Amino acid sequence: MVKENVEIVRKRIREVCSRCGRNPEDVLLLGVSKTFGIDSIRDAIDAELFDFGENYAQEFLEKRSQISDERVRWHFIGHLQSNKVKYIAEHVYLIHSVDNDRLADELQKRGERMGRSLDILIEVHTTDEATKYGIPPEGTLDLVKRIAKFNRVRVQGLMTMGPFSDDPNDSRPSFQQLVALRDKIVREGIENVSMRHLSMGMTHDFEVAIEEGSTIVRIGTAIFGERTYTV
Repeated sequence: MVKENVEIVRKRIREVCSRCGRNPEDVLLLGVSKTFGIDSIRDAIDAELFDFGENYAQEFLEKRSQISDERVRWHFIGHLQSNKVKYIAEHVYLIHSVDNDRLADELQKRGERMGRSLDILIEVHTTDEATKYGIPPEGTLDLVKRIAKFNRVRVQGLMTMGPFSDDPNDSRPSFQQLVALRDKIVREGIENVSMRHLSMGMTHDFEVAIEEGSTIVRIGTAIFGERTYTV
């Protein structure tokens, strides 16, 4: 059902874009493939989905080694420890979850060694849930300014997660806060910083996220099904 699910999600993206006057081409569908097998990813590729998000370095590397399609772009969307950077840096298209100086510094060092720049998003904590990662909104601008001084790390935008809730509209304040923060950073005109991406919205709230301006929606369950975790 993966191929069919991809088309259903794309249809929902087109419909919400039509309602709010946006171009669906401006919304990237990112398939969150963590915990799902290679066959599911290949089914999604058959549906011409080429962007996939992973949360864990080892799982990311194992899957990448089995997917040879050069159209595929791997995103790292989970909490990234600085000691894991060396494993993923060479292969990742976009890192969504940078929220501290130590991690940014390690990315800079790894970029220098590889001779390439690494594109990142700043993860912002926009809820009161202690289980979520991210820098507080009030510290985001200063972090962006510090990272902007690096020549091998390029800030491409912001990422956040809405609250865990059955009502998608409960995520709207978080998304609106991220948009306001994006606008504030844009007004600063910081060199080496782009705010072209807002990564926000998952299976339960991606339509609200698009209404609020998301450019990347991270969809797992609606594409691949419910996850089962081994204890």
